[in-house]
Amino acid sequence: MRKLVKYLKNYKKESVIGPLFKLLEACFELLVPLIMARIIDVGIKNRDLPYILQMGSILVAFGVLGLICSLTAQYFAAKAAVGFGTELRHDLFKHIGELSYAEVDKAGNSTLITRMTSDINQVQSGVNLVLRLFLRSPFIVVGALVMAFTISVKLSIIFVIAVPLLSLVIYGIMFVTIPLYKRVQKSLDRVLLTTRENLTGVRVVRAFRTQEREKKEFAEQSDGLMKLQVLVGRISALLNPVTYIIVNGAIIAIVWFGGIEVNTGVLTQGEVIALVNYMSQILLALVALSNLIITFTKALASAGRINEIFALEPSIRDGHGGKEQNTAGSKIELKQVEFCYEGDKSPVLSHIDVAIRKGETIGIIGGTGSGKTTFVNLLPRFYDVTSGEVLIDGVNVKEYSLDHLRKKFGIVPQKAVLFHGTIRDNMRYGKEDATEEEIWEALRIAQAEEIVEKKSNKLDAIISEGGKNLSGGQRQRLTIARALVRKPEILILDDSGSALDFATDAKLRKAIREHTEEMTVLIVSQRAASIMQADCILVLDQGEIAGMGTHESLLKECSIYQEICYSQLSEEEVARHA
Repeated sequence: MRKLVKYLKNYKKESVIGPLFKLLEACFELLVPLIMARIIDVGIKNRDLPYILQMGSILVAFGVLGLICSLTAQYFAAKAAVGFGTELRHDLFKHIGELSYAEVDKAGNSTLITRMTSDINQVQSGVNLVLRLFLRSPFIVVGALVMAFTISVKLSIIFVIAVPLLSLVIYGIMFVTIPLYKRVQKSLDRVLLTTRENLTGVRVVRAFRTQEREKKEFAEQSDGLMKLQVLVGRISALLNPVTYIIVNGAIIAIVWFGGIEVNTGVLTQGEVIALVNYMSQILLALVALSNLIITFTKALASAGRINEIFALEPSIRDGHGGKEQNTAGSKIELKQVEFCYEGDKSPVLSHIDVAIRKGETIGIIGGTGSGKTTFVNLLPRFYDVTSGEVLIDGVNVKEYSLDHLRKKFGIVPQKAVLFHGTIRDNMRYGKEDATEEEIWEALRIAQAEEIVEKKSNKLDAIISEGGKNLSGGQRQRLTIARALVRKPEILILDDSGSALDFATDAKLRKAIREHTEEMTVLIVSQRAASIMQADCILVLDQGEIAGMGTHESLLKECSIYQEICYSQLSEEEVARHA
């Protein structure tokens, strides 16, 4: 939690004013039992109505002043807590955005979402309560104890016994519940992960008729979460009864021994009532403190989980080289590249030696798991190589600033991703100042013009979250258009035609070939037909280069390429492209 206190630096005034006004309210509250004692011992005893009204007026004035102080404290505490939560949320979002694919894969999407939402909300609530009560409750307890000593030293011994007992109970419950709250949050992560996977893959679940299995798995995880929450709830529920037993026992002792003191004339009836009120104030203060501790315990657990994300250092850092160059396309070189995913001993790519000239179109093909996507992910530094070098225009990609490096690329991922908003907004995602002409040109090249033309609002047509109101092929074409709008030096098409029919795919490849002469184009595909016309074809097998050359040369020299081609096309089709 200490690491997160810095987010209150812009709210120092609010963080001071809030607790101070709560202390002022507490001072008014501590004076009330003394006034009540005077009303009983003087006003009621002497039947002095004017005196009772006078003291009553003072009580009302203290009540109004206490209310004003309480509202003021609540306002400043809430302002500080909300500001704290907002700045923490912004900083965490920024930090997550700086993490590489490796760190995001390690943490998991569901975990990151939980940290951004429920965990930050929990910490924010903890800060709010702490600012309001962390001084007030202890001040009430200590103040009531001191006031009790001013009334009767003998009866104050009851206070001296009761308060440490209450503190011991609170500390014991806090000690037990903190690790349990951490387990609850981890269990909640698992439930959220299962929920997310089921909602995302609902079609697959229904297609394979595994609803019952998924329901059973979810029920087990949900029941586990419930049992943990019930256990924590039971332990936390002990707090109020135990504290009430101790405090009420102390009140009985005060009334019992106080009655004896009244009979002997040592104390007055009003002073005994004042002592009872002070013990009740201690009870209320400690109940509030216990609720604060429960909330703060949850906040501590959530803060620890947030700090775990902040502790994830981005493995990919900005370089300092890579001067701006107005080049038409880019030369790409991979020298003795090897790459392993974190936790994996066997390399996904190894012995990769490739040189790609500016303006070339390169086809990349291979079986599933051969490393095709990993290969293209190394170029814009979504991952860093384990060993070897990746060079763009003769400069190691690690020396470029990430912003400068990635401006060179237009990337169409395997899974087409569109954002909620208009088609125009999505097209301008990579180039904010893109003109209408540039957008329509990109749409024509990507064979997406007809998609937009059919929309009543054209470029202003709304795309739902994830592009769910479009077909898979439409999403892919619009995603390709978005990449083309920015006119990148390097265009990466990662299996971007998988949802297209052969005719549309052929038109798309022809249009890209005709309009991207100055671009270096890398086409990753499972289809041999999609990469046959490439200037050079790279064949990957189990992470290594099995062949490299034109379609004609690979048909003669590379058995793996032959196998891929003849498994997808007839001999006549293969020969026609040769």
